[in-house]
Formats: sequence, structure tokens, C-alpha cells
Amino acid sequence: MDKKKVVFIYFISSFIWIFGSNYFIHQFVHSPLVELIERGKEVLYILITGGFIYFFLNKTEELHESKKDQKRLSTLINSMVDFVNFKDGDSRWIEANDYGLQLFQLENVEYRGKKDSELAAYTKFYADALRYCEISDEETWKNREFTRIEEVLPVPDGSSKIFDTIKVPLFNPDGSRQGLVIIGRDITEKKKMAQQLIESQQQYKSLFEYSPDIVYMMDLNGKITNLNPQFDVITGYKREETIGRNIRTLLPRKYKLYLKKLFSSAVEEIKPQMIEIKLPHATGETITLQCTTVQMVINGKTTGIIGYGRDVTTLRKTEEQLRRTEKLSVVGELSASVAHEIRNPLTSLKGFVQLLQMEDQKHQFYYQIMLDELNRINHIVGELLLLAKPQHLKYTRVEIQKLLIDVISLLNTEASLYNVQIESILPEENLMIECESNQIKQLLINVIKNAIEASINGGTVSIVLEPLKNGHIRITVKDNGCGISKERLEKIGEPFYSSKEKGTGLGLTVSFKIVQSHKGTIRFKSEKNHGTSVEVILPIKQVRVKQGNSQFEN
Repeated sequence: MDKKKVVFIYFISSFIWIFGSNYFIHQFVHSPLVELIERGKEVLYILITGGFIYFFLNKTEELHESKKDQKRLSTLINSMVDFVNFKDGDSRWIEANDYGLQLFQLENVEYRGKKDSELAAYTKFYADALRYCEISDEETWKNREFTRIEEVLPVPDGSSKIFDTIKVPLFNPDGSRQGLVIIGRDITEKKKMAQQLIESQQQYKSLFEYSPDIVYMMDLNGKITNLNPQFDVITGYKREETIGRNIRTLLPRKYKLYLKKLFSSAVEEIKPQMIEIKLPHATGETITLQCTTVQMVINGKTTGIIGYGRDVTTLRKTEEQLRRTEKLSVVGELSASVAHEIRNPLTSLKGFVQLLQMEDQKHQFYYQIMLDELNRINHIVGELLLLAKPQHLKYTRVEIQKLLIDVISLLNTEASLYNVQIESILPEENLMIECESNQIKQLLINVIKNAIEASINGGTVSIVLEPLKNGHIRITVKDNGCGISKERLEKIGEPFYSSKEKGTGLGLTVSFKIVQSHKGTIRFKSEKNHGTSVEVILPIKQVRVKQGNSQFEN
């Protein structure tokens, strides 16, 4: 209503009240109280009009505050990056922020008082989405509780947005519907980041869990924080028992001094640090790991180191075998050129010494020494020729127990000279193996003879023969002699390397070649002053290649 009309009506009603009431009082009231009644009437009028004015001003102030609150609310919801919508008890729109109107393409639509199905007529692209909103609202009303759902909303450019939508129903004290508050937050980017994070974690897990190498993580103090399952496979230890331990308690002493340098280099330098270490396997054998370590940076700060350890044990053994093979090849070439040149004059010398021995009885002692030395030279030349020429092996089935007994009988006399006892433990059942019997006999003679010569006076050489489950046999020759130092143990089998005063080193070189040609292995275990154990493992059956065919047979 217009303010001027209100004032006009107020004045007219006031004049009518004043003059009309006075007229009625003078016409109908005949009493000395007339003046008092008139004054009371005027006071009553003042009170009534004052009350109306107070009520009107109070309501005006409330309305003004309500408009200010509405403006604040409108400013607040329009500043939000979420879709905000208020609906009444009939699901009609009361208020929506600018983001929501833009989202549903309703910027220029008078939306207040309309339902979602009615607003669907104003936006063709989002018509179905708005109709679904009305159905979703009804489900929220029926549930009579706060609901939270993820809704996918198509976008005109062909993509879609994902909204985390919260719907809060409001009820009157009598249980009737009062209103509905809807808030929808765009979580599309959050979902994408979460998906990327999941994919990244899966990629990392695949790389970590299924890497063929050991993957390890440590903090800056050397504490192991994580290990992949390959650690169990390569080392034989359980990672659950290793995680949490300090790396210094696991590495051999010689590597502990290098750890400080490794950690400082990994932290200060960006480039990877590489080290090759030898660790004991759970079975007692030694494995070689090639470890590459880099710094682990989180939020721009170095928190530890991460790396991988590749098992290069087989590779290093192969390289060592290749080196030995190359040495044997060189020795073979040298032997071929030297041995034949020596044998010709050697035959002449031996013949003349024997002739002199027949004619000169006075110096028989010296002639015998000369013959012994010539025979020794001839034996060395024989070993050189064995290394020089390729051997064509003719395998036959041999009873290995009988072969061992023959060798032991042959060496018993020499063992007696050193005051050494030979003890043997042989299985009762006959073990037949495919081999070149003369070479295996030579191998056993070399190994057992070395054990006898290394034994202390009154010592014992034990020989154990046992079958293995993998189609092999194992012959162990053990003595309680002077033992071999670690440095010498690494060079065993090298040509011309020997710890004996008159040794040539060719005996074990030949032994290694015999074992290799029979597809077997030979291992030495020794400790200074605690004896030596030699383990020879040979296959029971040899693999042959068929002529004109690439197939193998046992």
C-alpha cells in the first residue's frame, strides 16, 4: 500500500474518531463526568494509535532485517562453488545460487515457485536431469533422513560432471513437509585424481611386487622400511622378519664402512649409487647382489633411499667359468707347442741314462735319481698334453663304488708313507654312472692324493659317496690337514698355481676340466688349520645330442 494513502487514512480515521466520539458523548451522556470521559477517550486513542505505530515500526524493522538476512544468504550461496538449492515442502524452488542456475541453463528463468518438472520445459538439454531430480527428492522425503549420493550430470561439450549431492529434508513439528535443502559439489577433478592415484598405486604395486629383483626401502638411519616378495626368493629369508631391522646388522663387516659413504652419496648426489655385495643365503651359500640405490624424495625432502638388488650370482659364476676356460685355452695352446718339443729330447735323455745305467754299476744311485726326475718331467708333459688336445669322451656305465675302491687301494701305500688313514663310507646298493672311467679315476686320484699330502701326521682322509634325488651322485673327500686360506681358495684350479713346493698346479686344473666335461661341479670348502672338504657332484646319466637332430636324450 502507498505510504501517502496510509497517512491519509490515518488522518481521516483520527478526525472521525475525535469528532464522532465527542458528538456521541454530548448527545447521550448527561453527567458531570463528560469532561473526564472525553479526556479518557483521548488517552485511549493515544494508546491505541501508539500501539499500532509501535507494531508497524517493529514489523518494518523485522522486514528490513529479513531482507538483509536474505541478501546475506543470497550473497553467501552465490559465492559458493557448489550448487545450492532451497525448496519448499512441495519441492518448489525457493532460492538457488548463480552456479546452480548456470549449471542447468536457467539464468534468465523466473524459477521461484516452480517444480523441477516445470523447469524442464525451459532447458531441453537438462530436461531429463531435472525430472530425475524430482524423483530423487521424493525418495529423500520418503526416507525422512539426510541422504548423500553421487550423481553424473552430462555437459553440452560431450563430457560429464560428477556431483557429490547432499539432500536434507526439513519437517514441521506436526510432521508435515517444511522444506528441502540441496547442496551439490563438483567432484569430477577429485574423482579423476583419485583414479589416477589408484592407477599410479597399482602401477607402483605391480613394479614393486612383481619385480624380478629385490626392491628395498630404507630411512636415512639405515632402517629397512619395506621389501618386495622377491627378497624371500633370492635370499631365502622372510621379509617380515627383516623389515624394521637396520641394514648394518645384516651386511658383512667389510661393507659396514662403505654404508656411511653410500648414504651420504645417495642423499647429496642425484645420480644412482651402485655397489656389488656378497651375502649369505639362508642355505649357507653365498649370493652376489648388484645393488643400485637412489634417494627417495617426498615433498621436496629426502626421507630415505630406495633401490633394487639384482641377483648376479649365476652371471658372476659364468664369468668366472669363462675366465677359467680362457686360461685353459691359453694353457692348452702353450702346452701343445711346448709338450712335443720337450718329449723328443726327453726320450733321448731317458734312453742314454738307461744305457749308462746298464754299463756303469758304480753310479746306479745317481742314474736312478736322474730317471725318476725324467719320469717326473714326462708326467708333467703328459698333463700338459691332456690340457692341450681336445678329448673325445666315450661314456660307459661304470660302478662308481668299484672305481673308488680301486683308487683307494692304489693310494693306500702312499697314505701309509704319510701315516694317514683312509676311511670310506659307500652305499650298499650299486651306483652306476655314465662317465669316461679313466678320467674319473684320474680326478679321484688327484683329489684324494692332495688330501693325503695335506693331512697332518697321523691324520685321516674320509671319503663319502651318496646318491642325490636330482639324478646326481656326490663324492665328498675331507681331510683334517693344514687347510687353505681364503685368498688361495679363490685361485684353486688356475693353471700353474700351487701351494706345494714342487707342484705345478696342473693336477687340479685337469680335475676341473674333467668335471666340466662331465657336466658336473666341484666345490672346495676350507679353513686355515681346520682341514679341507672337496665336493664332487656328477650326473648319473649324460645328455647326448643325436646326430642330425637337435633333440636331447638322457
